[in-house]
Formats: sequence, structure tokens, C-alpha cells
Amino acid sequence: MKQNMNIENKVVVITGGSSGLGEATARHLAALGAKVVIAARRSDKLDAIVKDIQQSGGTAAAFTADVTNKAQVEALVASTVEQFGRVDVLVNNAGLMAIAPLQQCRTDEWDRMIDINIKGVLYGVAAALPIFEKQGSGHFINISSVAGIKVFSPGGSVYSGTKFAVRAISEGLRHEVGEKIRVTTIEPGAVDSELKFGSGDQQSRDFVVEFYKQAIPADAVARAIAYAIEQPAEVDINEIVLRPAVQEF
Repeated sequence: MKQNMNIENKVVVITGGSSGLGEATARHLAALGAKVVIAARRSDKLDAIVKDIQQSGGTAAAFTADVTNKAQVEALVASTVEQFGRVDVLVNNAGLMAIAPLQQCRTDEWDRMIDINIKGVLYGVAAALPIFEKQGSGHFINISSVAGIKVFSPGGSVYSGTKFAVRAISEGLRHEVGEKIRVTTIEPGAVDSELKFGSGDQQSRDFVVEFYKQAIPADAVARAIAYAIEQPAEVDINEIVLRPAVQEF
């Protein structure tokens, strides 16, 4: 196993860890010597990933949790501390991208994106921040999007709103927590993951799937996350934007 001294033995909690960016990040950080805890709703997928990591010589654990449930997020962090003694990094990765024109008034999808993309991040912050403050160290890594920099319209107005919110929350958090707790926002473009299948509107879904044919591998984001983690404690990588070289948006 390849290891990195600034990542080795760090305890990293990753939400949305059953596929895509979360899975790729867990595998990559575990290969660098981190102890990873992956959380999602699909326990069978989590267990399979953990088994693979352990068979490769890494340290990993699974925790079934829905980030829209505050108590479950609190239990995730508490369980990690109980098992590993601390939490060094929380990757708030769970997300939903339900693209559709506003005129369709898909309020259920709007609610779901707000619950997962915004409240899920806030629940993670609320669960981990007291631990980080007690430890005197910690690192939040929040997954936003290039759609959190420029509105993806038509169709992605609400999704962009949630990702703009992640950026705003992250910047406010960075300012409030002071020098001992780091905050990084990752803003990917099209990345190969299940995110592209989130639209309930078939026409929008077809458009997104076609758009994502230019996607880069999820491992590209995992490497960006590792870069932020591996910096010395006095270096805080606040924002990383990455997209396919061919992506105009």
C-alpha cells in the first residue's frame, strides 16, 4: 500500500460512500493509510466496499445512515469516535441532482435536494464540530459543484441553489471556526457517478446522461480531496474547482 504521512492513520468519515465520489474517495484514502468510515443508506454496497478495502490491507468500517436524519448523522459520528477514538476529517459528499425546469414545479424533488444537499451538510457540521473543537483539530470537506459557481439553467436552478448554499455555508464556517479547524469546498464538474440519474423528468434525465458522456473518473475528485487533507496543519485549501478539460460550463 502507498501511504502518505499526513493522511496515514487519519480517521475520515465519508457520507454518500456507497458509490461514485464517496466510494472512490474511501478507496483512495484507505490506500494512503487513512482509516475510513463510509456511510450511506445501502448497507449491502457499503459492506462490499469495506470488504474490498480490508482485503487490500486497508482499514474501513461501514455505517448505515441517511443524511436527512439528524439523529442518524449524530450516531455516525459518535460511532466513529467510539470505534477509532477520534474523527479527523468529515467529507460531506451525499448529494442529489434532480434536474427539471422550474415550470414543472417538482416540489418533492426540490425538498429532497434541500434536505440532502443543504441540511445533510449542516447535520454533518453539527455532529462533527463539537468533536473537532474538543480535539483542537479537524477538517470539513464539503462537496459543492461547478453549478454552485454558475447557475445551471434551464433545469438546474434549484440544484444550483443548494450548491451555492454549500459554498456559502463552507465559507462562513471557515471564518467562524478559526485556525485549528480546516474547511475545504470541492466543486466538481461532470464526474462519473450515479448523480446523473437523479432527475425524475425523463427529458432532463436524458439530457444530463448525454452531458455526462464527457465526465472524468470519480478518482479525480478523490485525488483532489487527498491533496487538501495531506497539507500541513497550517495550510487550509479552501476551494478546489475541477472539471473535464472539454467541459465548457
